[in-house]
Amino acid sequence: MLDEARLRTARLQDRIRELGISHAVFTEESSIAYLAGFWGYLGIEFGRPTMLVVAAESDPVIITPLMESEMVSEMTWVADVRTWEDAGQRTWARALSGALPEKPSGIWVERQHVPALVRNYLDERYPSVPLKDIGPVLGAFRMIKSPLEIEVMRQAGEIAGAMMAAAHGSLRIGRQEYESALVIIEAGTRKAAGFLTDRGWERFVSPMIHNLQIVQSGSDTSMVHRRASVKTYDRADPVYFCFCNMAQFKQYKLGFDRMFHVAEITDVAARVQQAAIDAQQAAIAAIRPGVLAQDVAAAANAVYAERGYATGYRTGRSIGVACLEAPELKEGDTTVLQAGMTFAVDGGISVDGVTAGRIGDSIVVTETGCEYLTNYPREIMVTEG
Repeated sequence: MLDEARLRTARLQDRIRELGISHAVFTEESSIAYLAGFWGYLGIEFGRPTMLVVAAESDPVIITPLMESEMVSEMTWVADVRTWEDAGQRTWARALSGALPEKPSGIWVERQHVPALVRNYLDERYPSVPLKDIGPVLGAFRMIKSPLEIEVMRQAGEIAGAMMAAAHGSLRIGRQEYESALVIIEAGTRKAAGFLTDRGWERFVSPMIHNLQIVQSGSDTSMVHRRASVKTYDRADPVYFCFCNMAQFKQYKLGFDRMFHVAEITDVAARVQQAAIDAQQAAIAAIRPGVLAQDVAAAANAVYAERGYATGYRTGRSIGVACLEAPELKEGDTTVLQAGMTFAVDGGISVDGVTAGRIGDSIVVTETGCEYLTNYPREIMVTEG
């Protein structure tokens, strides 16, 4: 993984040299992981920025809190690791200015992700220097996944499958949503641990599945992204599990969703769920190199319209080291699909206060179509009582 991160950074340096970019400052965790091979466990949300400065003509520089520097040095291939402290003169701002030219003609940052703390400092320290967006430059690299990246994402898919099987098995009348969340965490963690060793770089990769589980049941299923509660499952309840920001491994994140129905299913719920499944399958059938991203969404939208439903969000999103990358499968995105792109592809319908239809998988575009990274039955599923 570190060898690949080193090569990515070298390719990026070649590209920014071509574009006349002197220095780029990366502050988003997924970008730092992609280029430098490490990520922190306490970051900007605690007011503690970690940064990677990539220069066209010199070696990259990592800026990290002193207390995490030993771990960072072991996790990354970057040799120049500069530290900062919360008190005294050795601040992160001083470290950052030392990694940049005294009078830069421009500083390239991730405009959509640069923390206000860092942006404010750059505005004050370099008031006449324009801040430009390096995001699209790196995004173009991240669009196409390498064989190693796809293999890691396949492993993430196996982890997600173990999580979904546990979710499915947890559904019984009288059980509570949070109980499903607990078995999901355990099943995913045990599966992830089986892919890891306690040696080298991998010893810093935690198998722990974390983040709050998204699950809705009963009439709340029409909502999106509600978290596991103490609600009890009742007969004929639809139950929706979303593993966005849960199904991940070695920083690679998938999209994966399924709906279940406890003991029985109503006619209305069956119609809605089948429409969502058919829309997702229409989108996946349309995916192949040369197709426009928006045309994949159009294939799904045609199914919704035929069944008398409307959808209010995109059909899919590019995935990788971040939950949302470019391009997206939605109206207006004219990106041409290429082999090696990876997407979460969803089918989704909400009938407010009544029920919903949901399904989601992750796929990789191949030379002839696409292959699934996640696998679980793509059909109406009714559990035992």
